[in-house]
Amino acid sequence: MIDFRRVPDLWRRSDVTVRDLPCALLLAAGSLLPAFHGFGTELGDLPTRPFDALAIVAIALECLPLAVRRRWPGACVVLVSLGFALDQLRCYHEVAGTALPIALLSASAHMRRWRRAAAVLLSVAYVPLAVALHRLGGAEQAYGFVVFYLALVLAWGIGSWLRSTRAAEAERRLRIAEATRTAERTRIARELHDVVTHHVTAMVVQAEAARYLTAAPDRLETTLSAVSDTGRRAIADLRHLLDLLNPDHDTPVDTPSVGDLHALVEQTCRAGQPVKLVEEGSRAESAGSAEFVAYRVVQEALTNALKYAHGSDTVVRVRYAEKEITVEVSTDGSGSPVGPVGGSGRGLAGLRERVETLGGEFSADPRAGGAFVVWARVPAGSPS
Repeated sequence: MIDFRRVPDLWRRSDVTVRDLPCALLLAAGSLLPAFHGFGTELGDLPTRPFDALAIVAIALECLPLAVRRRWPGACVVLVSLGFALDQLRCYHEVAGTALPIALLSASAHMRRWRRAAAVLLSVAYVPLAVALHRLGGAEQAYGFVVFYLALVLAWGIGSWLRSTRAAEAERRLRIAEATRTAERTRIARELHDVVTHHVTAMVVQAEAARYLTAAPDRLETTLSAVSDTGRRAIADLRHLLDLLNPDHDTPVDTPSVGDLHALVEQTCRAGQPVKLVEEGSRAESAGSAEFVAYRVVQEALTNALKYAHGSDTVVRVRYAEKEITVEVSTDGSGSPVGPVGGSGRGLAGLRERVETLGGEFSADPRAGGAFVVWARVPAGSPS
């Protein structure tokens, strides 16, 4: 049984010759009907000749090449022009003459090379046709030939406009695709930074601390276990990220949110950073992307605290409101950097971009005494 719902899709996917063939056949069929004989273009104002076998040749030359008007536009316009010339010189005046402006429009729109040469050659070829029709005794005045020529020029111009419009649309889509790829690369880089930096920083801090615990086996064992746990968590988060980026992965993947802050704080504490989590208000039922962004703000702030203010008392304050989530992470300035540290600034810049994309506010500023405060207001209810 035929599924007619698939017909439009099959039609769009079919070859252009198949899609152009019905137009050619329909015009040819109409030209062969006796009722339409002599009702076509009359260039030269000559009396109409009765339909004969040669008229079929003229109709075939004019109509059938339209089936390849997009595949071979140059060949199409040449054959149609020959058929049109035969039609006018033999005075059949068939409606198949309508194919000439269609062929000109298609040639102008779809020819990849020699468009200007084709326009010049067709214009030059029009002159002997007009002269021949005049010598056959046609009563057409010169302005009539000029008006018809201008009509053909208009058809060619429409084709050129369609071509330029199509090229502009292709360029616009190319720019959009490039912008999309750039945005996707930025997103991937940002996600990798957020996922990897925190865990690796924690592992570095824990490994640095292990150097000084060789004389305390119990504490050394605990520290090395923390390093191992952090590494496994980093691998799990990387797999999670790869699942998000994999277009063939159809299993729902949960993204971190403020509900995971307790585990994040606990992990940071195990890395040797004293962190206190203070939550105010109640979480909204549907905060959308706000919870994910708030989690990333806290994660990046704690990562920086580990790197630049290790051992500093750190306070994470999260305030839930009906329409926003406010996050503040502060250090008291009593800590110190762990080893040679340096950063690209991508973390804070990425956070600012995340927050501002949702219409929120973000700041990261030093305070007196070496303290540092990261603050963000993230509007809630944004779509995930």
